Amino acid sequence: MGFAHFDGYVHASGTRLVDGSGTALQLHGVGLGNWLLPEGYMWGFGDEMASPWQIEARFEELVGPERAAEFWRRFRDGFITEADVARIASLGFDHVRLPFNARGLIDDQGELIADGVAHIDRLVDWCEAHGLWVLLDLHGAPGGQTGTNIDDSVAGKPELFMDERYRDLTLRLWRAIAQRYRDRTCVLGYDLLNEPLPNEWQHAYGRELMELYADLTATIREVDPHHLIMYEGVHWATDFSAFIEPLDPNSALQFHRYWCAPERASIAHFLEVRERLQLPIYMGEGGENTPEWIYAVTRLYERHGIGWNFWPWKKLDTTTSPLSMRLPEGWEVIAATAGEAPDPERAWRILESYLAGMDVGRCDERPAVINALFASGPLRLAAWSGVDIDDAGPGSAALANAPDSLWEHGAGQPYSEPELSVAVALATGDALRFVLARRPESWTLDADDPDALQAGWDGGGIVVTALRSTGLRALTVSP
Repeated sequence: MGFAHFDGYVHASGTRLVDGSGTALQLHGVGLGNWLLPEGYMWGFGDEMASPWQIEARFEELVGPERAAEFWRRFRDGFITEADVARIASLGFDHVRLPFNARGLIDDQGELIADGVAHIDRLVDWCEAHGLWVLLDLHGAPGGQTGTNIDDSVAGKPELFMDERYRDLTLRLWRAIAQRYRDRTCVLGYDLLNEPLPNEWQHAYGRELMELYADLTATIREVDPHHLIMYEGVHWATDFSAFIEPLDPNSALQFHRYWCAPERASIAHFLEVRERLQLPIYMGEGGENTPEWIYAVTRLYERHGIGWNFWPWKKLDTTTSPLSMRLPEGWEVIAATAGEAPDPERAWRILESYLAGMDVGRCDERPAVINALFASGPLRLAAWSGVDIDDAGPGSAALANAPDSLWEHGAGQPYSEPELSVAVALATGDALRFVLARRPESWTLDADDPDALQAGWDGGGIVVTALRSTGLRALTVSP
């Protein structure tokens, strides 16, 4: 079956992304983190096992090189399969962001690694079959682009900007990728570097980053004139200051947002750059929080016409992703780096249990996360999520006075009693609107005086209006 939205390339048109027919897009996707670039926190590991090479070294130490190699072969064959893609599409996502590690795709001589590229080929085929776009994301560049442990850099420095060999390999890699996928309209675009130069490194190599972006753009355009190119800002993709003019007419700027107040002020910088440069912007990574926060921040992006991508699709023992793998019995001995190592046979049995639990059918879905993303009940909506800060509505003071801890629930921890008590003060005639995908069967209000409030469906959400002054803490909607 063909999909009409693949009849042409996704591209920039002013400040919007549009499909091949010119229809404006409100992208809603999910990131396939951990598959082609493992990240330690998704395995329940600490900083000493945060990057791919550290995890690989630990597994080889535990079970030996042959079994470790077998583990990684089976992991890459099974962590993301067509069943994952089918489920992602059925839930209503329209694209995936695919992070990958250069080490798995290109060797030191600049030649593509066939087995590594085959994984991307298969994913692109699956996504095309199920109607999903794919955003290709260089998450771990040669030498490392961040100077932290998330990009597979052995030295812990952004050596991509320090050594010409790594720079050349990055240019070669993107040229090869663009040449390989230039005719695939289901490829949404090319995300050149994930979260380059955070912290102090942004000040040391900012000019070199922009020069590399320009050279990567020219290299890609030599072989692919059609696909969208995305550029991420420095400091965890939160700072667009270096973008003073468009690098390519068919491009977009990508930002990431975690653990912030879900209000316009948190994205004002990005909105300003969008208008000044007349380029689309895209929220390429965000999540790791409560359903209440996920609902609120996702509606914020949608109010401002910003496409979003939720991070990540699947990880171990979580309440903050759509899918959660079950924790294998004995996993604590795999995660522990101190003390006596487990017997290799026991360690292998535990790792095999991990592999057996990757399949979609053996994972637990987290409906609260999915419902929050797509504004569907059952769901608890904190009162501050019904506030349109653009209008300086009645909830602006509640957000301004809320404790910072309200946004810092990275593992989805339940709110404390003081956090649950944060209320929006409504005067007579004040109203809050809570956007929902469909009319719920029923709803309840957590308020100082529920009888002082009137709530009704207006065709796209529930509007809560104060008949007299009261405080509203939450609206809970049924399916």
